Amino acid sequence: MSNTFENSQPSKCGYIPQRWITVILGFLSFINAYSMRVCLSIAITEMVLPPKNTGIVNSDETCVENFNYNNTHVRSANRSDDVQYDWNEYTQGVILSSFYWGYTCTSVLGGIICQKLGGKHTLSLGVLFTSLFTLLIPYSIEWGGATALIILRVATGLGEGTSYPAMAHLFAHWVPEDELSKAGTVVFSGAPLGTIFGMLISGIILQHSHYGWPIVFYFYGSVGLVSFLFIAAFCYSQPSDNPYISHKELTYLRNKMKNTHKNVPPTPWRYILKSPPVWASFIAKFGNTWIFMTVVSDMPKYMSSVLKFSVQDNGFLSSIPHLSTWIGATLTCWIADKVIKEGTMSISLVRKVGCTIASLGPAIFLIAASYAGCNRLSVIALQSTGLALVGCAYFSVFVNVLDLSPNYASSIEGLGNGIAVISGVLAPYLVGLITPNQTMSEWQLVFWIVFAIAATSNVIFLIFGTGQVQIWNDPGFLIEKKIAITNEIKESVHLFHINKQ
Repeated sequence: MSNTFENSQPSKCGYIPQRWITVILGFLSFINAYSMRVCLSIAITEMVLPPKNTGIVNSDETCVENFNYNNTHVRSANRSDDVQYDWNEYTQGVILSSFYWGYTCTSVLGGIICQKLGGKHTLSLGVLFTSLFTLLIPYSIEWGGATALIILRVATGLGEGTSYPAMAHLFAHWVPEDELSKAGTVVFSGAPLGTIFGMLISGIILQHSHYGWPIVFYFYGSVGLVSFLFIAAFCYSQPSDNPYISHKELTYLRNKMKNTHKNVPPTPWRYILKSPPVWASFIAKFGNTWIFMTVVSDMPKYMSSVLKFSVQDNGFLSSIPHLSTWIGATLTCWIADKVIKEGTMSISLVRKVGCTIASLGPAIFLIAASYAGCNRLSVIALQSTGLALVGCAYFSVFVNVLDLSPNYASSIEGLGNGIAVISGVLAPYLVGLITPNQTMSEWQLVFWIVFAIAATSNVIFLIFGTGQVQIWNDPGFLIEKKIAITNEIKESVHLFHINKQ
């Protein structure tokens, strides 16, 4: 890390390089985004009426209820302002997946928005709208029930969908190649930490607050507004826009960012959509995101309905695997950057090794956890080990589009993330269909599907994936191709006139 700082100290506002200020702000935005995304997964366990059949059932299907679990629902029912709704598993699955309907739309458009507004405004406005919509959730349910909640969660997804394209745009202008693994891990680790924050604090609030589940959404919406103010004040789309950056750091970035150009031709969708490495990256991210979405959206329901954890224990224990993801990501990103800088492994090999660990490892451990029965300690340990391996995705799958094309990273990331988060729509919906009775055998099928998707996507990335910059990233190549095509058209028209004569 010493080499990272020695090339750019000091900046005009201290000894932290401005590129790392940008990274930290991105990290904070992801914490807030994911906490607002997942708080509903915990809150919904208290928003709905408890299952009617709460007696002890076959030990192979669900676990014995404990006092804390029953007491939690009794306490909730006694709160006059803590209204509960009779939503079945299918309805809950639709509610949890509806966020990703909107998220997918703006994720695909995010790259185009970044080209117009820049990374700063795209990121900050996304955080602002997500926060406002989160604050409105209790009012929407009171007004229109499940339908209104679904509509508002779609709107919340629209606000948050620009996060990944915006960060790709900022990375392309701020982060050199040999710092990309660390910077990407710092920012994207905001996802598991935000998930921890969302689940843990939600559980504590639901257990101890006298205001019921609505306070969860008021809390996270307010924190999101504070995050928006910091991003709006201190984040800049390009180094040249930043009034606090030192001349030394600005020069350093200009010299290091050789594959990023300020004025580039329009996004070459013709080449992007025909590129096997791009599609391999998309598919790998889809597989990894399916794992993450299954755990984020539905694991609290598994903890509550199958393992019978109390709401406070649910929030705490559901957050532990995500803490292990952050730890795993933090440890492995340094190794990835080190072997790349030293030339021990190529960028392509680092990305493929990371993808394999992040895909197969978690899927195997989640299956093992589903067969651990009611041994709650074993389930948490297996889930935590598996989710620790997900951390390897942050230095591989999540930064791969920046390897392929720094110039068009935001557009490619927008499309790729839009494809990936389709899993956010499908996974909760599929879980709702497969687990109507919330039994262990039903959940085992869920995790076998996770394994099949993860393994298939990883094989495709191993065959077609790469960490090399693609030739169409070069503006000169695109200009030459455009001239060549124009000349061919002129020649064809000329020959047509000659033949006609």
